[in-house]
Amino acid sequence: MQELLVNLFPNVTAKFPDFLEAIADTLLMVIWAGAVSFVLGLTLGVLITVTKPGAILANKVVYQILDKLISLFRSIPFIILLTWVMPLSRAIMGTAIYVRGAIVPLVFGAAPFFTRQVESALAELDPGLIEAALSMGSSPAEIIFRVYLRESVASIARGATITAISLLNLTAMAGVVGAGGLGDFAIRYGHDRNMTDVTNVTVFVLVIIVCIMELIGNRVVKKNTH
Repeated sequence: MQELLVNLFPNVTAKFPDFLEAIADTLLMVIWAGAVSFVLGLTLGVLITVTKPGAILANKVVYQILDKLISLFRSIPFIILLTWVMPLSRAIMGTAIYVRGAIVPLVFGAAPFFTRQVESALAELDPGLIEAALSMGSSPAEIIFRVYLRESVASIARGATITAISLLNLTAMAGVVGAGGLGDFAIRYGHDRNMTDVTNVTVFVLVIIVCIMELIGNRVVKKNTH
């Protein structure tokens, strides 16, 4: 079996420790940037929902500022965003390269996307539920946690899955500027040194990770669908 793998994937087996490190780096970037993006995106998604005109905490100024900022960062191509936020990455993480340096631009790339996912999920909620909660004297905080978030778990989980997959794609792109991970591994060896087996195996691993993400997301959605 080992001999077969060596024959099929000679370059991958020769650089197997580097390949495992690349997988670990990719997972680290997805987990850390994903966790921060989830918290930021959920918070901003709720804020933009409850402050829009006619909402329970309507505030035109706050809504317009948030809406325009989210649209701004969503409109910037990620490859440009990577270089644009490098000074901020150095200030926060102490470096603009490797896994640590990639966290900040990944958050800037994923958080606005997830914010829109949360906004769309909350917009699907039946307005009658909000009206019923208001008529019973519920406070804005109670409405946010007991109505908006509790009733939208399935939709938010679906959006989180889409965002996680998008974030995985961003980590591969971050490899172009030395962030490490599978993207860097595939570019450095698969592309630059024309090692086709490296590219093929990297693509296969990324597909497996996406399938696992979708499986977990679908289970959460199914469990929370009424």
